[in-house]
Amino acid sequence: METKTELNTYKLITFGCQMNLADSGSLRAIMNGHGYYPIEEEWDADIIIINTCSVREKAEERVYGRLGELSQYKRENENKIIAVVGCMAQRLADKILERAPYVDIILGTDQMFELPFLIENGIKTPQVYTEFGIDATRNITPTRDSKYSAYVTISRGCDNFCSYCIVPYVRGRERSYSIDQIINSVNNFVSDGVIEITLLGQNVNSYLNGSIRFPDLLTAIVRETNIKRIRFMTSHPKDMSDHLIEVMSSEYKMMPHIHLPLQSGSDSILEKMGRAYTFAHYLGLVNKLRKSIPNISITTDLIVGFPSETEPDFEKTIEAVNLIKFDSSFMFRYSVRAGTEAARLVDDVPEGEKITRLNTLIKTQKSISFEKNQQEIGRIQSVLADGFSKRGKQYLKGKTGGAKTILFPGNADIIGKVCDVEVTSADSWTLHGNIRNKDG
Repeated sequence: METKTELNTYKLITFGCQMNLADSGSLRAIMNGHGYYPIEEEWDADIIIINTCSVREKAEERVYGRLGELSQYKRENENKIIAVVGCMAQRLADKILERAPYVDIILGTDQMFELPFLIENGIKTPQVYTEFGIDATRNITPTRDSKYSAYVTISRGCDNFCSYCIVPYVRGRERSYSIDQIINSVNNFVSDGVIEITLLGQNVNSYLNGSIRFPDLLTAIVRETNIKRIRFMTSHPKDMSDHLIEVMSSEYKMMPHIHLPLQSGSDSILEKMGRAYTFAHYLGLVNKLRKSIPNISITTDLIVGFPSETEPDFEKTIEAVNLIKFDSSFMFRYSVRAGTEAARLVDDVPEGEKITRLNTLIKTQKSISFEKNQQEIGRIQSVLADGFSKRGKQYLKGKTGGAKTILFPGNADIIGKVCDVEVTSADSWTLHGNIRNKDG
């Protein structure tokens, strides 16, 4: 295989969550720092990298499908490098090589940042590295898709081991970055024009570095940086503290939104999921949040069809959704993840029943989201205008403080500014409005 002097371009394809997007930003920065440059057309790239997701079987099948499409490029040019990195690479390295033997490099969630070093050393046979513990991103400022918003990873891995979740097995045990490293990252982004950051962790609420906990970290970012808007995700209900709610309600830079996965409204299912809270505990958190932050937007994750879920269990989830009235939800039917505790259970809810329950849940949430968004009409929202809408350059797009997408008329000189936008109409997914004023 040819060496780095003959390999100059790469195409990075990302599947999965915000953590994967953040990792891709770090990987791009490392690749760029080694003299490679990104291009849009994968067929013309010297190196094709797929950063993978393993949270559900569907995500993995999409990766296998894409690898099948890429095989033709390898047949046409044997010197082209194909690398598979991230969560699926961590979990299924041997199976990836079995199904796609033309893949040159497979790197897990920590080792992926070693990619340019492996390329520079030359590749004779497929290279597979999935050990945990490499931290090549400590002094890296990730690239990003938006000029005005950025992800800042505050921890890697997870210690929760929810019975259905593969994340602790593919990302390792939880490791929190130092407060100094995080503050430096935020300041670097601010110097580069970033207005809004999203702090990322599999469970931000369990952040702990020395004696510094997550609410302390938020307070430090507010005090020690000039960032204007702060978001975070994801929060685990079992670690949601009164101190965090107090910081969210008292610091004006904190956006009024929280993503708080419920997963199920049934206590028996929550116990089997290993979630370590009851629905009553979760509801108490929602009530505290809404009392302290009346305009807060609460979003969630929900799973239907978990092993042993009965119709009454499912009805408790529907009752929970109708009671809490989430602003929006990510909703999924359960799929078995080999290696998790839940994989030992009998997957006894028929697939057709899972789909029926999921469709019922989606219909319920869609109605609630429409109702919640209708309540936004007439309100003035603080919005970071981050670009043009896909509907055309006569509309700008942005996120409200509550993380709702809003479209509004405007021109290019408004992009990158925080605007007051009055909501004039809404559907279940999107708000529409008009600018009332903007900052300098």
